[in-house]
Amino acid sequence: MQMNTERWVRVIAGFFVLASVMLGTPASPVFVSEWFLAFTLFVGFNLLQSGFTSICPLDRILLKLGVPGSGGCGR
Repeated sequence: MQMNTERWVRVIAGFFVLASVMLGTPASPVFVSEWFLAFTLFVGFNLLQSGFTSICPLDRILLKLGVPGSGGCGR
């Protein structure tokens, strides 16, 4: 199965959320700063707005990098 932009957006957003929660939660063994939780908020906001507007910045970046489109996000 070939990865299209929609699948890449989900994978990248999921990775960023998990990484920023691990880096921003004081109980985590890899804690750096609580400010990493602001990045989690940023990713969540972008996912929410793309659900309502169908405008996904990461989708457009991936298309310019040559990743096959899915016909969904932003079209």
